[in-house]
Amino acid sequence: MKVSGRLAAALLAAVTTVAVGGSPAVAAPPTNDMYAGAEAIAALPFATTLDTTEATTDADDAELNGQCGAPAMDASVWYSYTAEADSLLLADAFESDYSAGVLVATGAPGNFLVQGCGPGGAGWEAMAGETYYIVVFDDQEDGTGNGGTMSLTVDVAPPAPAIEATVNPLGWFDARTGFATISGTVTCDSSADFAFVDVTLQQRVGRFIVRGYGGTEVFCDGTPQPWSAEISGETGLFKGGRALSVSFSVACNSGGCSEYFDETEVRLTGKKR
Repeated sequence: MKVSGRLAAALLAAVTTVAVGGSPAVAAPPTNDMYAGAEAIAALPFATTLDTTEATTDADDAELNGQCGAPAMDASVWYSYTAEADSLLLADAFESDYSAGVLVATGAPGNFLVQGCGPGGAGWEAMAGETYYIVVFDDQEDGTGNGGTMSLTVDVAPPAPAIEATVNPLGWFDARTGFATISGTVTCDSSADFAFVDVTLQQRVGRFIVRGYGGTEVFCDGTPQPWSAEISGETGLFKGGRALSVSFSVACNSGGCSEYFDETEVRLTGKKR
C-alpha cells in the first residue's frame, strides 16, 4: 500500500512519542528489604511467600554475615518476632525456588548477635520477650540470579527423634585382613532426617590392645532395622575371642539430635554371622 509523505511523517511522530513517553516502570524492592522495614510476625505458626528479585543488600547484611560466613547475602528480606515463651524455634526457607539461606539475630545495627544461620533454614533457642530478626537471603549456592520466589515458615521446631540400639553379642573377624564386623538393630523415629551408628572396638591380643573404629548410616521408620559396621584395627589385627564394643547411635532432624550409648562385651568368631 502506498503511503503519502505527510502520513508517513505523522506515523513516525506517533511512534516516536510512544517510545519517548512509554518507558517501562521500574519494580521496587520489597517493603521489608531492610532492617528498618522488618515485617513483624504476630503469631506462630507463620507462613509467607514473597518475590525477592528486587531485594537489595546493605551494611546490616554484611555485619550479620560477618558472624555467619554465608557465600553471599544477596536479595535479603527481614522479619521480626518477639517470642511469647521459651522454646526451640525453626525458620524454614527450603521451599523457595532459589538457594535461600536463613539467619536469625538479636540486637540492632552495629550490635547484632547471630543466634543461628544455615542454608535453607535455621533453628534457635528463643527466650520469652526477646525480639529476633529473621533474614532470608540468596546465598548464591546455585550460582544464578538475584532472589526469586521466597517461601518462609516459622514455627516451634519438632522434637528431636528418639533412637535406641542393640548390639549382637557375637561378631566375626576376617583372619586374612584382621577386620572385625559388629552388628545389631536400631530403632528411630521416622521424623529423623538422618541417623548413624559409630562403634569403637577394643580387644586384648597377647600383650597388646587392638583398637579400631567404624560406623554406618541407618534408616529410620520406627521399627527395628539391622545395622552392621566393619572395623579395622588401628593398632593391630583383631582375632577370635572377647572384645569390648562401645557404640554411639545418633538420630537428627531440624529440632535437634538424640543419642543412645551402649557398651557390650562381644565375642569375635571366624565364622560370619
